[in-house]
Amino acid sequence: MKQADTDLLDPKNDFVFKKIFAKAPDLLCDLINAVREGRPAIEEIEILNPTIEPEELTGKHIVLDIFAQDIEGKRYNVEMQVRKYSAWNARSTFYLARMLTEQLNSGEDYLELKSAIGIHLLDFTLFDQSEHVDQAVWCFEMRDRIKSHVLLGQELQLNLIELPKADRLGLAKDKLAAWITFFEHWCEEVTMANIAYQPVQDALSKVKDLSADSETRRLAFIRERALHDEVSQLNAATEEGIVKGKAEQLLLLLSLKFEALPEWVKPRLFEATDEQLTQWTTRFVQMDTLEDIFESNQ
Repeated sequence: MKQADTDLLDPKNDFVFKKIFAKAPDLLCDLINAVREGRPAIEEIEILNPTIEPEELTGKHIVLDIFAQDIEGKRYNVEMQVRKYSAWNARSTFYLARMLTEQLNSGEDYLELKSAIGIHLLDFTLFDQSEHVDQAVWCFEMRDRIKSHVLLGQELQLNLIELPKADRLGLAKDKLAAWITFFEHWCEEVTMANIAYQPVQDALSKVKDLSADSETRRLAFIRERALHDEVSQLNAATEEGIVKGKAEQLLLLLSLKFEALPEWVKPRLFEATDEQLTQWTTRFVQMDTLEDIFESNQ
């Protein structure tokens, strides 16, 4: 059985993630270089949004990301994302494009544009189709559909790491593998003791320091609770939409079968529970009158 330190804060909590890396540009450089292995390494980076505002901890749909810029002017957006939602792809593309367009004022030369690079660490599986089960590290760029070796400039790049899948597959090598192990197994003492890569050990030390601070723990809990509340609200909205859809469908069926409906039918349908709608839909097939379907006409 693995030993675990359950008192440590989770570095996948985006508040904790930002507290670690926004105050340690050297570690952020190393993480970026590990994700973008094979590209020229960056040695220095400036954090453009190092602070966390109180309203960001509880703000709806807010991701506590890190904006940074290297000495060549390239921009980086580094995010830890713990929840998957339907508009995820559109949101990521939008913010990456905005990071590019915000560099220029009206009338300035397009040649002044510097690369906008997204690095998103995902605590979920984004690509779950059968043909994608053997890949967890992705890099999206503007390439030709047929001749994929032809790249339309260096301005946009989005890197994605599906952390649980990457950890399970074990395909990442060296530095990136060490970082993935950190994010997936930070609280397992034995596993982390076997990681010899010093930047990861430094990140773990920062987690321990943050975990020992009562105020940081309180704020991390506030952030965690806000994320849970958002998921609960989204689930409730989804369930409400499903129930409403069932009511609309049954109303249509009743209208087709009985034509003109009494005034009490529509409000009763839209005030009903999911269980009631299921029962009435079953009775719709079996019964010949509205009264029998609803058992009473109120």
